Order: sequence, then C-alpha cells, then structure tokens
Amino acid sequence: MPWCATCSYNWNVSLTVLTRYECAVNIEDLIKLSDVMAEHSLGPNGGLVYCMDYLEKNIDWLEQKLQPLIEDHYLLFDFPGQVELFFLHSNARSVINKLIKKLNLRLTAVHLIDAHLCCDPGKYVSALLLSLSTMLHLELPHINVLSKIDLIENYGNLAFNLDFYTDVQDLSYLQHHLEQDPRSAKYRKLTKELCDVIDDFGLVNFSTLDIQDKESVGNLVKLIDKSNGYIFSSIDSSAVEFSKIAAAPLDWDYYRTAEVQEKYMKDDEFVQQTSRMQ
Repeated sequence: MPWCATCSYNWNVSLTVLTRYECAVNIEDLIKLSDVMAEHSLGPNGGLVYCMDYLEKNIDWLEQKLQPLIEDHYLLFDFPGQVELFFLHSNARSVINKLIKKLNLRLTAVHLIDAHLCCDPGKYVSALLLSLSTMLHLELPHINVLSKIDLIENYGNLAFNLDFYTDVQDLSYLQHHLEQDPRSAKYRKLTKELCDVIDDFGLVNFSTLDIQDKESVGNLVKLIDKSNGYIFSSIDSSAVEFSKIAAAPLDWDYYRTAEVQEKYMKDDEFVQQTSRMQ
C-alpha cells in the first residue's frame, strides 16, 4: 500500500505498462501487508484494514516522514483501491484528518472509476453509489474520474451520449436499459430507489482521463489544483487576481465532453453502416 510524495511515472508507450514508481514515503517501511496476512491469517482486504488501523495508531511516524517534504513538494497519497477503507471503516478518514490538522495540508480526494462500467446500467449505478458514499465519508474536496476513457466501449456501446454519464443526468432513463425479465422486478425496483437517492443528493459528476493523452492528464491536474488551492500559489495576492481565477471555468463541460466522445466513441450510424457492409 504505497503512499508517495513527489513520484515520477515511467512507462513504455508501445506496451502501455506502468512501472512501479519510487515513493518518498512508503508505508511498507512501517508495516507490510504480506506479513499481516501471514501472521493473522487475513485476506488482502482484511489485511489492508488492519494495516490502516496500525497506521492510525502510529500516525506520528508518518508525520515525521512528511514534515521535511511539506515546504517544497506536492504531496500525492496513493491509496489501495479496496472500498472497505473508504466505505465501511473510519481509519482512512481519521488518518487524513489528523494529517490535515497537524501539517496544515489542503487535500483533494481523486476517486478513479473504470469508464467501461458505464456500458452496464447496474454497474454504473453501483459506481455512482460508491462515489457518493466516499464523498460523504471523506468530507474533502472531491473529484470523481472516469479513468481509461480510451477503453470505454471495449465492453459494448453506451446507451446514451457521454455527457449523460459524466454529468449524471436524469437516471430514470436507465430503467429502460435494465434487464426486463419478470424475475428481475425486485432488482429493477432496488435500482430505481438507489437512483432516486443519488439524484436527491445531486453531488456526483465525473471528469475523464486517458493516462496516455497529455491534454487529458493536464485538464485533470488543473481541476485538482483549482480544488485544493494550489493554482493560487503563484499569483499576485490581490483580490482581483484571485477572483479572476476562481470564477474562470477550466473549459465548458459540454464542449469538453463532446470532444472526448468524438475521440473515443464510435458514432452509431457508422457502427450500423460498418455492420451492414460486413
């Protein structure tokens, strides 16, 4: 479960394989998941919860490691993806809150969801529910991201335009794309109730990310920097300059999403014509 401050990614573009980056601070120096699993007969999920509990009890160790980095480094905390840490337990939130208070950090939570989940209405609703629960649980400036957007249609075509999924528009339309088998009536009813909860909160939306596209990465970084205030660090301290940046949109969402759709998604008419030709 590596945590890092100032990390560098190296990858072979032709193979699209990310190599393991070097962490400035590695939690394995404090406790190792493999040791916990072997000693306490735990699986990977239970082992990670144990490790996070241990880290919370030894938060002073992490503070001492981070203290020399605060002045001139941009900190990136890389958490494992197990939802138990953010959905069912409070230890991760407690660790984050203690670091914010003691080290005066301004953090943004970046939550990555695989974009191909949009191809299945049930999986998409599950991703929405997880995103909403994580937002409410962590109580941080929060950015949800549809990652691997370049692979979004590898598991099938989307039922709607991309902006339906990024803006989380009227979810009642998803009902028509669920399985209509009479035996699935309870499943459809549950899905409808969950959609109503998500709509009522109105908090969830998504940015997009293609890790191999510099522009895509840059747009996401700008959004993160704006949400945690880092974007203000290099400007004049006048109120006018601050207000200009705060009020200026990074880009019109509609046009940005339309550009992503045009780049990564096939046009329905083209798909139909291609299938007829074959």
